[in-house]
Formats: sequence, structure tokens, C-alpha cells
Amino acid sequence: MQLNYKINGQGESVFLIHGLFGSLSNFGLLHQVLSHHYRVISIDVRNHGESPHHPSMAYEEMADDVLKLAKLLDIKTFSLVGHSMGGKIAMMVALKAPEKVHKLVVADMSPVNYEPRHQGVFAGLQAVAESEVQTRGQAQQYLAKHVEEVGVQQFLLKSLYHHKDKMIWRYNLAALVEGYSDIIAWPDTDQKFNGPTLFIKGQLSDYIIDDYWPHGRRHFPNAKIKMIMGTGHWLHAEKPAIFNKLVNDFLHATS
Repeated sequence: MQLNYKINGQGESVFLIHGLFGSLSNFGLLHQVLSHHYRVISIDVRNHGESPHHPSMAYEEMADDVLKLAKLLDIKTFSLVGHSMGGKIAMMVALKAPEKVHKLVVADMSPVNYEPRHQGVFAGLQAVAESEVQTRGQAQQYLAKHVEEVGVQQFLLKSLYHHKDKMIWRYNLAALVEGYSDIIAWPDTDQKFNGPTLFIKGQLSDYIIDDYWPHGRRHFPNAKIKMIMGTGHWLHAEKPAIFNKLVNDFLHATS
């Protein structure tokens, strides 16, 4: 499939890959910062944004989506920045095609299997889908019954749009529900990427913990880790200046 994408800038290519329930706009500030020195490609992952829908959410296939887009754009080598689920996609791209990847940045995600944690979000999304709401305000009322955090509600509502006489999700909700076990999992692989790799952890997040770090080093032997204090899983949105500087400095570094 051909993913929807936004491209700006010139120079070495960098792909930005958003997380679950997101879209290419999630990395808008980073896209702007990096485009001064790089050719930046922000993508909508399959079943998100304006990219095509597909029943599978397997990481090997989502990695192939990125590699196919790189081929379409005639990009021979590139770096990758991925957050959350997008971090897993980026990691899988690097493992599948290490010869194409210059540097890898993984924002608050580990190459491990996680326990389910999005039941409330799925319930809220489904409630909105079944309600035939006509405004974002109405949709937020349904979401609030299942998702307490106002910031998460507002984040999800970014993917709601008008279609005829009602509002619907851009997500392929059925595929996300069906493929959720694949989304929280990590494929059983012994592949390695020996290139420069940076993991960025939110201090208050549990997506990267000490017990997970050996798994990261097993796949990415040259990985380093940086922590952003006072942030959770949405570290790139909570402290964008610090996050963007870490990414920019890492990509600029010669070693």
C-alpha cells in the first residue's frame, strides 16, 4: 500500500512515525525543526490518518509499508524517529533493512510484549462510532465516559472528521481492535541493528523500565538511552523543546 505522507526540506532523509491512534501531525514541531537540515517525511501509519485501511497490524508488514514508501520516493538510505507503536515500526524497519538505516530514534517504547492497556480508549472510540455524533463536543462527552484524561480525549478527537451528516473516525477501528494483540506484542526475532540508536524515555512512563533494557540492547547493541525528566509517555508533546533538541543533536552527531 502507499502510505499518506508529508515531505519537506532537503538533505539526508528522516522518516517520522507516529504512535497508536495518532497521525502524521503528531510530529509537527519536530518535522518543522528537522526540515531546516533534512528531508523529512512524516507518515500516516496504515489504518490511521489518510493512509489506506488494511486488516493486518503486524509489525513486519507495517515496516514493509515504510520501506515501500522509501523506494517510491527513491530514498536509498534514511534515519528513523518513531514514538510508541511508531517506535516499534521504526525498530522493525531497522532490523529488516539495516543497510538502509543510518540512525534510529525510539521515543518511549521497548521491543517487548506489553499487557493490554487501551481498553478504555477502545470503549470510548466505539461509543462515539455508534452514537452518530455531529460535533466534537458531543463526541467528547461519549469519550469522557471511558477516558478520564482531557488531554487524551483531545488527542483522539484530532482524528474525528465530518462525513456527510455525522462525524466519524479516520481510524480503521475494526482493524485496530482485531490487531491489538499484534500491536502490544513484539515479534520473535534475533535480528540486530548495529547502527547508532537512541532510546528516549519519559521519566514518569513505564514503557521503558530496567527490566526491558536488555531486550533493547540485544537487538540494538549500540543503543544509548536518554531520559526527559517530568514527562510521561507523550514526552514529545509535553516537553517538545527538549525532545526536539535530543533528536536533532543525535542526528547531527558524527559518531
